Amino acid sequence: MNSSSTVRPYPSTGERAGAGLREIPLPPYVTAEDAQFAVRAVVVHAPRRWSGGTVCRNDASPHPCRLHRWGTRVLALRGLRDADIAALIERGDPAAPLPPRPTD
Repeated sequence: MNSSSTVRPYPSTGERAGAGLREIPLPPYVTAEDAQFAVRAVVVHAPRRWSGGTVCRNDASPHPCRLHRWGTRVLALRGLRDADIAALIERGDPAAPLPPRPTD
């Protein structure tokens, strides 16, 4: 094989190499239990202003951390809007009941 025939198994996405491997997989379908875990994830791993920028309130990693991103994606799959998720975070209760599913 010569150097001009480089095989690339995946198209370039512009992300750092291996960044997608660190994401927590989404459930195949969102159950009520998954959604409640997601509420806990977004509330416990909420953003916090710090001298170096915005960090995760739970573990001080750069915000949004993996669990916050996972929780946000699960709640979005369940049909919650960004405003609904922001209201859950603002409330600050990791055991908060989910808002009713939006009807369009």
